[in-house]
Amino acid sequence: MEDILSLFYDNREFIFLILVSIFLGIEIISNVPAVLHTPLMSGANAIHGVVIIGSIIIMLQADPGNYYALILGFLAVILGTLNVVGGFVVTDRMLEMFKKKAK
Repeated sequence: MEDILSLFYDNREFIFLILVSIFLGIEIISNVPAVLHTPLMSGANAIHGVVIIGSIIIMLQADPGNYYALILGFLAVILGTLNVVGGFVVTDRMLEMFKKKAK
């Protein structure tokens, strides 16, 4: 428990930056018009593809005994993959709304 608290204390600036980024991202995304959602979702999918590749590279270079790096890399791969797949599903459903229906 003391190790976890010291980890938070040593990285408090980084944790603060992540929290501010989360709140800023929520504020920006909530104000995006519906017309721009599909292009932004495609850009986010491309970015998360880079996250997946980067996390795989980091996992390959991590020391096998460094379980924190391996667990965080694995979580990054899983969450990035879920985000990419979910983004493509949402984009596909939105584009389906603009197709003409067959009679």
